[in-house]
Amino acid sequence: MQKMPRCFSSGRISALVAIFILLSDQISKFAVVDHLRPGEQWPVYFFLNIVHVENRGVTFGILKDALPPWLWVLVSMTIVLFLFLWARDKKQYRLPAALVAAGAVGNSIDRMAHGAVIDFLDFYASTYHWPAFNIADSAVVVGAVVLFFLSCGGE
Repeated sequence: MQKMPRCFSSGRISALVAIFILLSDQISKFAVVDHLRPGEQWPVYFFLNIVHVENRGVTFGILKDALPPWLWVLVSMTIVLFLFLWARDKKQYRLPAALVAAGAVGNSIDRMAHGAVIDFLDFYASTYHWPAFNIADSAVVVGAVVLFFLSCGGE
């Protein structure tokens, strides 16, 4: 397997990326909550709206209201803890684990502050809309995909 770039194994870079993701996620959600009412949208481009969606479930609203917000936070933080314990001795996993953790923390902050995750990126083509998501969701997906491919490669 090809060696990962040094930046993937740097604890400092991973921490800075996680902080950047968390801050940009929370700032963007603050702006959405401050400027749009739930359900309201702001057209940006022919394929993108900024919307205010309150997701009370998990991915794409699955399991809506199945658990109270504090329990979703507990589940998320437990997964992050196990992820870090699993990845702690594998330097190449630091950056993708930091992405997953930053996203989980960002969405957990929403659950505690709003009782739901604030989603706002609404991509669409004609009448088909991808379910709304946020920066934290993107970080979790990218981090999880990279972790999957790294773990499939051995080591």
